[in-house]
Amino acid sequence: MSIPRLQLAHITKRFPSVVANSDVSLTVQPGETHAVLGENGAGKSTLMKIIYGALKPDEGSVLFNGQPVHIRNPQEARALGISMVFQHFSLFDTLTVAENVWLGLDKSLTLQQVTHSISAKAREYGLDVDPARPVHTLSVGEMQRVEIIRALLTNPKLLILDEPTSVLTPQAVEKLFVVLKQLASEGCSILYISHKLHEIRELCTACTVLRGGKVTGVTDPRRESNASLSRMMIGAEPPQLEHHERTPGEVVLRVQNLTLPREDQFGHDLDDISFDVRAGEVVGVAGVSGNGQRELLFALSGEDTRAAPAMIQVDGKPVGRFGPAHRRHLGLHFVPEERLGRGAVPTLGLSQNLLLTRTDAVGKSGWIRTGALRQQAADIIKRFNVKAGGPDAAAKSLSGGNLQKFIVGREIDARPKLLIVSQPTWGVDVGASAQIRSEILALRDAGCAVLVLSEELEELFEISDRLHVIAKGRLSPSVERARATVTQIGEWMSGLWVVHPLRGDAPHPSPLPRGEREQVREDGKNV
Repeated sequence: MSIPRLQLAHITKRFPSVVANSDVSLTVQPGETHAVLGENGAGKSTLMKIIYGALKPDEGSVLFNGQPVHIRNPQEARALGISMVFQHFSLFDTLTVAENVWLGLDKSLTLQQVTHSISAKAREYGLDVDPARPVHTLSVGEMQRVEIIRALLTNPKLLILDEPTSVLTPQAVEKLFVVLKQLASEGCSILYISHKLHEIRELCTACTVLRGGKVTGVTDPRRESNASLSRMMIGAEPPQLEHHERTPGEVVLRVQNLTLPREDQFGHDLDDISFDVRAGEVVGVAGVSGNGQRELLFALSGEDTRAAPAMIQVDGKPVGRFGPAHRRHLGLHFVPEERLGRGAVPTLGLSQNLLLTRTDAVGKSGWIRTGALRQQAADIIKRFNVKAGGPDAAAKSLSGGNLQKFIVGREIDARPKLLIVSQPTWGVDVGASAQIRSEILALRDAGCAVLVLSEELEELFEISDRLHVIAKGRLSPSVERARATVTQIGEWMSGLWVVHPLRGDAPHPSPLPRGEREQVREDGKNV
């Protein structure tokens, strides 16, 4: 028997309002890809932070390569050979990609050497990253790519991945899995957190299940089904979505020839984007992160008011110059991709965060009815099964998935006429994902127009009536969900789409620059 790469014995970690880990033991062998599975708030991320030295356990011991260790900080963890990709990123906004990566590497390397290494790794793994870009200009998906490359550059003995594929295309996921399997075959141990059960079954050779901070099972996921893993994780199988076919109503959102120059040099121009969203339908927009989704969301939400008034119409009214509050008055609510800092103020309680988009509890005289506000927050917490220390719990005290449930619930509870959602179930467990998607479909069945921007193709295929793809700031023609395939949409996300004139789609040029365009067959393959 080889010496285990990592052994956790009776780890307990308490916070003021919750016991995040209770008597947790876990063993990872060299070359093993070990999944840690559990619903939101089960204690997975806390346990990973303990291993990485970002948190200290209250009780228990850690052994690495058979030796007891007391990892006081991430720098000591990296010195041991432990690297981690966080679900919530640890990057400095004002520094470039290369400078951020340089901070965690051997200081004998020059910035120029690190820049070259980043570019080489990015090409090797198919992860598009520009080392010169400031982090504050990156989308969520691009930040995740930086974290993955930074971890791989340390040549780790133990690699911790927390939701690493949440914003990657199916093709990029396949390529990443090839890399991870190669790393494992060379002796690197991998701790893998994901809510995508099919990924765990394909990639992992062992699985520890957490529920309520305690270990409830250890299994080989290759011998399990999605249903059996769900039962181990949440005690039941997630409910099946009910997708009722119905005829859409009048146009609620109309975007006509939306063309906007980028506001920063690393963004994307929006180029002649046109589409409609009708009452009682869900329109999905797929795309690799960083291809104009951020710019499109800002233009639609009112955070960017540079568009000509008629370019964006809500319920027949031109709103291109209106800010978020005016558009919200017309029935438009939206969920941004960034939970902390944009979707919620980290230090404020959940009830106070309602005031960002809701004014129900503000009286005519302008006074806030705090009792009504707290009751609203409590109702959302109950309806969406948010694990939190009550309406006054600070937003930053919630796990990523539970904060996402609250933010989505806040906007759905407002009964919008038009709901725009970016990454609705990013980092959310299977049970909560099913609930959020079910609520979106219920909203659609009640007559709401819904626009969903997501890199999660499975999600878009589950809830959308029609699909578009955005690439390099341009939007593809729409395709009905029933006629689309994951392979087709995945290829379109790479930057090329095909036009089907017989289906009524208007001719649409490739989003690539003229000199880089390639011919495409009807099945989406390059000629």
